[in-house]
Order: sequence, then structure tokens, then C-alpha cells
Amino acid sequence: MNWYLDVLKYKYAKFDGRARRMEFWMFALFNFIIAVVLGVVDAVLGLAILGPLYGLAVLIPSIALGVRRLHDIDYAGWWILLGFIPVVGVIILLIFFVLPGTTGNNRFGSNPKETGEPQHA
Repeated sequence: MNWYLDVLKYKYAKFDGRARRMEFWMFALFNFIIAVVLGVVDAVLGLAILGPLYGLAVLIPSIALGVRRLHDIDYAGWWILLGFIPVVGVIILLIFFVLPGTTGNNRFGSNPKETGEPQHA
């Protein structure tokens, strides 16, 4: 849960630096779980407001985390725009997101896995 909260608290709109795979995928997992729960609550209450509000609230941190994940594999953040290409772009981004990060420093900063710094630093 700390992976999810760190992204929302300390890295809400941080587009520079790098993000580990674990940070990315734990955030994605908690996003999915929360979206499903809110979808069920919306269905039970007959509303369609909680899910879209949550999606809007996590839009910026999700994009920022995706950009930082791309930085970890030494790709420019602009590659996130591949998500606008139906099916193929999303598949390519998924492949990028599962690749291991570059070891050592790259042009976007030091390896967060090797520095041992706290997640919110």
C-alpha cells in the first residue's frame, strides 16, 4: 500500500526521475482494486460518479508514473503517447513497462533500485 500512497503523496505530478517496476505495478494493482470496488459501489447505489471522479483524481499521477517508468528503461517520457494508438500502442507500452530498468545511472538519474533511498525522496 505504501507504493500506492507514495505516488499520490510525494510524486503526484513528478515527471522527472525514474520509477521501479515494483512501484509501477503496485500502483496499477491498487488502482485496479479501487476502481473495481468503486464500480461495484456505483452499481449498487445506481450512480455513475465515484469511478469517474477517482479516475480523474489519479490521472496526473498515473501519467507521471508512466513517464518515470519509461525513464527507468532509458526512453523519453514522450513514448507515453503511444497509448493513444489503439491496441498496438497499448501493447507496446505494456512491453516497455515490464522490461527491467537500466542498471546504474542513465540520462534520467540514478537507479532507484540501487540507491536504497526511501520511496518518497
